[in-house]
Amino acid sequence: QVELAESGGGLVQAGDSLRLSCVFFGRTFSNYVMGWFRVTPGKERELVAAITPGGSTYDDDSVKGRFSISRDHAKNMVYLQMNSLKREDTATYYCAARHLATSTYDYWGQGTQVTVSS
Repeated sequence: QVELAESGGGLVQAGDSLRLSCVFFGRTFSNYVMGWFRVTPGKERELVAAITPGGSTYDDDSVKGRFSISRDHAKNMVYLQMNSLKREDTATYYCAARHLATSTYDYWGQGTQVTVSS
């Protein structure tokens, strides 16, 4: 069973930076694609960024050039570096894991709140 735990959320001002961290344990980290999702009340959950075990990344257009996902295989960690934060980035951010052999994210963290004030 995979377990995930996020940290690093908080209250920041527009234009600030924040780094979210997620620790992965329970299975072989290198067998999983890792993603960061966010949820805002009244909106559907959206995939913000994802990274394969080999380091290939995906960034949603809304965060392209501002957010960066990375992973550390030695520490079983995945990070989301968020720069030039905007009010519309306010959301609960979730770390998620998808096994390479599947097409769905089956494992989720508890979420961490990011609030951006103007």
